[in-house]
Amino acid sequence: MTRTSDTQGGAVTISKEGLPDWLDPVVRAVETVQPLQLSRFLPPADGAGRQSAVLVLFGEGERGPELLLMERASSLRSHAGQPSFPGGALDPEDGDPKTDGPLRAALREAEEETGLDPSGVQLFGVLPRLYIPVSGFVVTPVMGWWREPSPVGVVDPNETARVFTVPVADLTNPDNRATTVHPSGHRGPAFLVESALVWGFTAGIIDRLLHYSGWERPWDRGKQVPLDWRS
Repeated sequence: MTRTSDTQGGAVTISKEGLPDWLDPVVRAVETVQPLQLSRFLPPADGAGRQSAVLVLFGEGERGPELLLMERASSLRSHAGQPSFPGGALDPEDGDPKTDGPLRAALREAEEETGLDPSGVQLFGVLPRLYIPVSGFVVTPVMGWWREPSPVGVVDPNETARVFTVPVADLTNPDNRATTVHPSGHRGPAFLVESALVWGFTAGIIDRLLHYSGWERPWDRGKQVPLDWRS
């Protein structure tokens, strides 16, 4: 599958050519996973919800494969202080939400939030659209390979507290895994990495990718961590 999009007038394609071999299990998972295997929260049938996209960006660091994450500013009204993938709502100029829009939005938001150079990112797939009931967002996870890494960091401190990478080895380490219980009673996977508690939608995507890629290691699902674990 190949689609084209752009952030500043230049074409960007979805391609699996030249990806590192270690990404093969992720590529297979992206190609075969079904929406309900990712989440029980699917987009409303009536088309309601605000269209958005996130960039799930794999790179290769000193400790092997890694993921790019950011921590939202504590002053934000929603998701304050929560680690997440770069991303946000589609703008009208991003295009059709059912075709190029999510690709363009994911790259644009990642550039705006972390300063990365989108020209160094190779998009290789798109996961099924999912729904976040608490915010009403319909989210398309866009998969990327950081083919040519560029410097990243906080662009706007009013939006972002920090930008960081997490080795996949730390995400698969059973000692770094736990279950969170939201005040609503919803239980979900969490990761204690890089002095952060990754939970919610972001942790759910990571958890499912690790599982369907065959990278998951047995972990104690009875280990619970409160959302205010640093308080």
